[in-house]
Amino acid sequence: METTGTRATGGGSVGRTGHPLPYDTYRQAIERETLRFAEVVRGADPAGAVPSCPDWTLAELTRHVGALQRWFSALLTRLVQEPPRSRDVELGLPERARDYADWVAAGVPQVAAVLRATDPGAAMWAWGEDQHARFWARRMLFETLVHRVDAERAVGGASAVDPVLAADGVDEFLVNLPHAGLFAPAVTELRGDGESIAFRCTDSAGGTGEEWRVRLDPDGFRLLPAPAPGAAPAEQPHVTVRGPAEDVLLLLYGRRSYHEAVFGVSGEPAILDSWFTRTAF
Repeated sequence: METTGTRATGGGSVGRTGHPLPYDTYRQAIERETLRFAEVVRGADPAGAVPSCPDWTLAELTRHVGALQRWFSALLTRLVQEPPRSRDVELGLPERARDYADWVAAGVPQVAAVLRATDPGAAMWAWGEDQHARFWARRMLFETLVHRVDAERAVGGASAVDPVLAADGVDEFLVNLPHAGLFAPAVTELRGDGESIAFRCTDSAGGTGEEWRVRLDPDGFRLLPAPAPGAAPAEQPHVTVRGPAEDVLLLLYGRRSYHEAVFGVSGEPAILDSWFTRTAF
């Protein structure tokens, strides 16, 4: 993805409704995730397939991660106030694909310097909900984190995502999804007759037992606001998907299927089929 919550019944907590984690959390996590990504792809066959990113090789995935970070850094440096007309930035891309991992890692200090120098509350253009610089740090983290998982799966490695970061990634995806029609036109076809979907993170550690609800209306879909503290949601969702935060995050990004045993699903699965068909990008 180049993404409001409600109180979960049964003891869950209120979703973040777009309020991000502390800015330094993103800045530090970006550095860790980028170096971890580089370590995963270093020494792997650049021509190797990436099953979760059809038609991409590891070399193409690695170039994407490094190029996107450099582009985001350029946007932050300029604090752009309108959509950029070009995504061209100086990449310094090595000639050999086998050197791409080191190229990604070598960009970390510059990315970190840009993030440290940026006021997260500075107003700037963003394609999503939050029109401030912090949008891009949050977006950069989850772009890198999900592609790190892609790379680990491609080389047959194990993956793990911190549940607190994963829950924030769920929030980031759902908060920004209504604005994603800019590059994912099928999102604009998410409509219905008032059906609602609940995505619930079941983790108890770290306070990530959160739930987000979306409603499909004839004119589009919307995120439902959190109820007042202590109040129950006005109505039960038509379908609920429950799972650990890491798995819910990967589900929303199309890296998992709700049919897998890790998820608990209740209600009308046909609604989920429509949702995932139109959010596959």
